[in-house]
Amino acid sequence: MSDVYRRLAKKLDELPHGYPSTESGVEIKILKKIFSPEEAEMALKIRPVPEPAEAIAQRLGKPLPEMQEILDTMVRKGQIGSIAADGMQTYALFPFIVGIWEFQMNRLDKELAELFHEYYPHLGEVLAKFAPSVTRVVPIQAQIKAEQQVLPYEDVRQMFGRAKSFQLMNCICRKEQALLGKPCKYSSEVCMGFSRHEGAFDKYPLGKIISKEQALAVLDKAEEEGLVHMTYNLKGDSFFLCNCCSCCCLALKAVKDFNFPHMLAKSHYVATIDQETCAACGTCANERCPMDAIVEDNGGYKVQPERCIGCGVCTNTCPTESMSLVHRPESEREQPAENIFDWYMKRAQSRGVPLKVD
Repeated sequence: MSDVYRRLAKKLDELPHGYPSTESGVEIKILKKIFSPEEAEMALKIRPVPEPAEAIAQRLGKPLPEMQEILDTMVRKGQIGSIAADGMQTYALFPFIVGIWEFQMNRLDKELAELFHEYYPHLGEVLAKFAPSVTRVVPIQAQIKAEQQVLPYEDVRQMFGRAKSFQLMNCICRKEQALLGKPCKYSSEVCMGFSRHEGAFDKYPLGKIISKEQALAVLDKAEEEGLVHMTYNLKGDSFFLCNCCSCCCLALKAVKDFNFPHMLAKSHYVATIDQETCAACGTCANERCPMDAIVEDNGGYKVQPERCIGCGVCTNTCPTESMSLVHRPESEREQPAENIFDWYMKRAQSRGVPLKVD
């Protein structure tokens, strides 16, 4: 029985994101919580590239109705992923992060939270060891200087403007921490999926289907609370937006607490303070900055650019509008991958693992 889980762990580790083995075998315990032996065996047969149900049924020699039922069940359990585009539903084995773990929102219990908490330092080290970064910060636009060009992938509202489908989900990081006895003060229902395709989440919703107007209202709420916008590290279409806090978020904690280099790409901006208008109230440093990047200095405050992730959370509550975002030096900007396939190729090359489709 354990052999199937080790084979599945190996297959997940062969994906560009990684799923490292440990001496304790905690990664196997996690898979046993998520998959039955039969489900793990089926997951091994699902390719990491999207295929329609008809193609999978033909490849595995199963009747289409039987195959469809198996796929439906596995998607609802968060064991594989499904993507709808142009009226076609496709299925694929997703990585553990970003993918299977996030899909466990509705099945997450204390035991699984404890297992993940034990595993995260091992997983995070691999996730963050290799370029390109997994996720990236998308800055709040309110205090970006008007003369600075804002690229589409650096503006959440531009991303949402092109989308036609939205779903609203609870934050799995905050749920995990709550199960571990560390409830978070921030709102939980703030993470979103979005797509350029109509009805993209209708068949397998992980949360509430919402309108574009409702999605924009969630953005406003997240910015008021001081949450950091984060998405996949891509120039092209992403498909999720998390609104993160440094007390719970895996990526922010990886940077802040573990100094993992490639878990999170900073935005192309850095915060700055106009010393002439700053009232030295300390709101930016004491209440807003998630990374402790703003410190006292000679009776005022200054930004430590090496710690600043360019989220802009500090800029929209400054009573004297002394905080703003300016471009980082070009040499310090990590360029996102063109799309998810480009990211996979670069990441696989960086890890030195062959990119497999089986």
